[in-house]
Amino acid sequence: MKPLCCTIFTLFISGILYAQATIKLDEVSQHIGDSVTVCGIVKDMRYFENSRNKPTFLNIGARYPNQPLTVVIWENVRNLFTGKVEDLHGKYICITGRIILYKEKPEIIIERPDQVVIQ
Repeated sequence: MKPLCCTIFTLFISGILYAQATIKLDEVSQHIGDSVTVCGIVKDMRYFENSRNKPTFLNIGARYPNQPLTVVIWENVRNLFTGKVEDLHGKYICITGRIILYKEKPEIIIERPDQVVIQ
């Protein structure tokens, strides 16, 4: 019984430590380096099929260059989506991932399609 209780306690603590904080879109710049869930409308998107790694950029909350958050989807991940990534345009989505800075702008790089959820 004691090993079972220890295992359950360890899993519970691990779940708390790795849980994603949900933040507001206007708080993104205060959470650089944090793993979070943030939601907003895809206001603008660009697919650079002639660039290296063929990135797709989703601008959340406003059109480029005024977006509070950019979501980057590389080609290898884009190919894993069951639907068309273009169908996300205009949708309210929630993104889970680590916020980084690229050229002084917050962004999240998507590594798996399940990091993007349409609400």
